Amino acid sequence: MTNDDAANHPTRHIPGAGTAPQPGLTRALGLSDAVVIGLGSMIGAGVFAAFAPAAEAAGTGLLIGLVVAAVVAYCNATASAQLAAQYPTSGGTYVYGRERLGQWWGFLAGWGFVVGKTASCAAMALTFAAYAAPASWQRPVAVAAVLALVTVNCRGVTRTARLTRIIVALVLIALAVTVAASLGGGGSDLGRLRPHTGDGHGAYDVLQSAGLLFFAFAGYARIATLGEEVRDPARTIPRAIQLALAGAVAVYAVVAVTILAVLGPDQVAATDEPLAAAVRAGSWDWAIPVVQVGGAVAALGALLALLAGIGRTSLAMAREGDLPRWLAAVHPRYRVPHHAEVALAVVVTTLVLTVDLRGAIGFSSFGVLLYYLTANLAAYTQDQEHRRFARPLQVLGAAGCAVLVLTLPVSSIVSGVAVFAIGIGYRALRHRLQHRSQT
Repeated sequence: MTNDDAANHPTRHIPGAGTAPQPGLTRALGLSDAVVIGLGSMIGAGVFAAFAPAAEAAGTGLLIGLVVAAVVAYCNATASAQLAAQYPTSGGTYVYGRERLGQWWGFLAGWGFVVGKTASCAAMALTFAAYAAPASWQRPVAVAAVLALVTVNCRGVTRTARLTRIIVALVLIALAVTVAASLGGGGSDLGRLRPHTGDGHGAYDVLQSAGLLFFAFAGYARIATLGEEVRDPARTIPRAIQLALAGAVAVYAVVAVTILAVLGPDQVAATDEPLAAAVRAGSWDWAIPVVQVGGAVAALGALLALLAGIGRTSLAMAREGDLPRWLAAVHPRYRVPHHAEVALAVVVTTLVLTVDLRGAIGFSSFGVLLYYLTANLAAYTQDQEHRRFARPLQVLGAAGCAVLVLTLPVSSIVSGVAVFAIGIGYRALRHRLQHRSQT
């Protein structure tokens, strides 16, 4: 092995795994690869899944909710970028929380990410199937998509980046056609964007829509979890996070205004396919299949990036013993956490066969908002040497995450609290057993 090979294929000793070093992950991704992976995570989730429940919550107020979600996401992105530059390793806020705040904070962040984004995987698989298959075949097709993309991830991160690049290009083309076709019939009315007196939507509803739309902005976390596979991570990760977020915000704003102007908030809330409905209201009937293909491909791209991010966070948690150490294995040839990917496939497949799409979005937002709350608190503690952004941004980000969590649908909060209680109980029991074995 040459010196360059050694730098790109490091080994790593895993605590508790004996004296033999374990193979590390490969630094194979550049800036454009990292940006594309972030865009692939965000665009698919937001455009094709989150607008309908947000419209149901707040009507036209979802536009304000989109701004609120974008501001909170930007604060979180700066915190993640600042932390990733100091700790360029796999695991994201799980690692940052452990390093800056303590082991329990790190565990809660990692647990929130893994369970929340596992629910997102199920939501994206079901979204893909809704666009790609008839109703009677949707769940089997969703399972097939999960298994196929886990196989891609297990073949190496560079294959993941290449496929994501193709998917993002196709989705952006489909969205451009969608906007043009929706507006082409002349049925758009900017008056539909104005809130109507007495529509029953207030500040709480707007904040709830922001919490639901935040589900769509969480893709930049995938970039931070790839810290061990990005070249020059201290420089690449902060730039990639901000570029991906800016691109996603621009796309969301254009699409949100278009579908509201064409359909109005009530029709957006009433359908699981608001983009397809907006195209049908236009005059370009030939564009409807383009939207359906775009929705399927976008969901597929989001699912691909989500699987990669969860696998890396599971790897980091397993290395520290916060998940079973069997999950810490890295494939000697492809340099990916293959055990974590296989376990994830089993869990997501189970969820695909049992969950509801809109419920999964709320549950995912609960876990990920708590994940970013930890990120902001951790970034706040960084010293001046590692500080890239002002501390007030982290204060605003932490406050925003806390408020949005509390305004999510009650069912999402209850299920989220229950799953976190399970995680806390698991870790407490493991520590108690470990302490007994040492005494």
